[in-house]
Amino acid sequence: MEVIRKIIESNRKHKFFKRNGGLLLKQQLSYNNNGLLKTNLFSSKELTQATDHYNENRVLGRGGQGTVYKGMLTDGSIVAVKKSKRVDDRNLEFFINEVVILSQINHKNVVKLLGCSLEMEVPLLVYEFIPNGTLFQHIHNPNEEFLLSWKMRVRVARDVAGALSYLHSASTAPIYHRDIKSKNILLDDKYRAKVADFGISRSIGIDETHLTTRVIGTSGYLDPEYFRSGHFAEKSDVYSFGIVLIELLTEEKPISSPRSMGMSLATHFLNCMEDNRLSDILDARVLMEGTREEIVAVAELGRICLHMNGKKRPTIKEVALELEGIQMLKQGSVFLQTLTS
Repeated sequence: MEVIRKIIESNRKHKFFKRNGGLLLKQQLSYNNNGLLKTNLFSSKELTQATDHYNENRVLGRGGQGTVYKGMLTDGSIVAVKKSKRVDDRNLEFFINEVVILSQINHKNVVKLLGCSLEMEVPLLVYEFIPNGTLFQHIHNPNEEFLLSWKMRVRVARDVAGALSYLHSASTAPIYHRDIKSKNILLDDKYRAKVADFGISRSIGIDETHLTTRVIGTSGYLDPEYFRSGHFAEKSDVYSFGIVLIELLTEEKPISSPRSMGMSLATHFLNCMEDNRLSDILDARVLMEGTREEIVAVAELGRICLHMNGKKRPTIKEVALELEGIQMLKQGSVFLQTLTS
């Protein structure tokens, strides 16, 4: 009977492996000449034990594509395990896409994918554990014992811009993230930023300038040009980053902001900039800790990232360089003066 049980269980796992895209995934990850890094295949038993049978007490967060659990592997390492909500063609596409995309990336400000498991009814992804939650939590549901300082906010912005610059220009093929938002930015033990959630990200050809695709993403962060045309370009990620930058400046949500009087955060922010009322929308801690020159420069950077004409937005590499030089902004920024003249 024990032998029969093991055969049934083995057949069941193989069935799930095939249904969850295992054969396609193994084929894509088997190429050694396309820049893919090693991706481990974990057993369902190993991950079930690691998460204490997916105990509710281990839940780190819930999202549109699944639930994330804290786990401990047999070697003692702490991981985050994302369990998909369900298996359908769309979610399977996101799952395989995230594995393939993250297997191409090695950057200090991008969350590391350690592997996956395809032996259960729904597929599982295993990431490095990032202990300090999401940027969204720290901005909009802050712990009074730890509040983000101005210096940390600028550093987080710099980390994210650096990661996006790498994705856009330094990886094996340009990658558009397509869902940059504060909920997809994690903070590690030193409160350095890690960009996460690559389910809808896409690689493009070196000679391509945009993707033509159905509109997908998060309300409040979507590039208006992309929303109208269905063309997602490099500057669409720049727009989304601009919204995150404004969140860091204002501690307001992209939509349903209490001070926006029914407008989106982007519109309210741009109106304040236009009317020379920037201080009306800034967070009190930003006003207290940042110098006027630095605050104005970062706000101006946010403004040009949100330009309605994508061609007039800076590249994310230019944004990253500007943020790198933030300590020199007291003397004025040649870059910003050039862009806004």
